[in-house]
Amino acid sequence: MYKYVGNISDLSHYIIKNFVLNKHIAIDATLGNGYDTDFLSSIFNKVYAFDIQEDACRNYIYKKKDNVEVINASHHLFKKYINEKVDCIMYNLGFLPGGNKEITTLHETSLESIKEGLDILENGGIMTICIYRGHYEGKIEETCILEYLKKLPKNQFGVMVQSYLNRQDISPLLVVIEKK
Repeated sequence: MYKYVGNISDLSHYIIKNFVLNKHIAIDATLGNGYDTDFLSSIFNKVYAFDIQEDACRNYIYKKKDNVEVINASHHLFKKYINEKVDCIMYNLGFLPGGNKEITTLHETSLESIKEGLDILENGGIMTICIYRGHYEGKIEETCILEYLKKLPKNQFGVMVQSYLNRQDISPLLVVIEKK
């Protein structure tokens, strides 16, 4: 088992834990099975967790974590539910593992969400985006998101992409954005 190049979610957790200075408010933009929300709630004072699937939200609410607010809505609606700056935003784009693979994140709403997220991200904050490109919509998300991020002003944002070179072209990507 690899220590660094194994699981991109674990790498994302490592980056957030070690490089986000303020741990006040975080967003899990794609609640799914709740693993990222669990991680975020263990180190942040407040976590907003978004998901469009009622089952994902209902399943997580049973955990009854005092510092987590579960929101059954699309992540492109951040500003409707959050009126404060946040220190961290995590995305795991694609479909719910073990769920209906026909229900996926969509490039239009994912891109809109990223734009809103960068606006409410506190200076010094970090956004991580795991792009799962092994399905049709995932390839579209990869293209439109990376094209948008390439154009971010380098005096305001640092953007890095981590990918596997010796795996299939459909292996996931990890994008890390740090706001100056």
